[in-house]
Amino acid sequence: MPRLELNPNFTDPDAFYAALTALHRDRSEADSERINARLILLLANHIGDQAVLEEAMSHAVADGDQ
Repeated sequence: MPRLELNPNFTDPDAFYAALTALHRDRSEADSERINARLILLLANHIGDQAVLEEAMSHAVADGDQ
């Protein structure tokens, strides 16, 4: 069964961060929220495995509570 990858796995984390921030630059908060929602759904579809997605959701909640 696939597991959520929690170790750094980016080929170029700085490039990803730059692209993500550029995606939101000069957009309204509402537009950024819509973009984030679409991005989450696209990536969830790409992952496709319900158990992995639920593990990611659990980590997102737990990490936010710290």
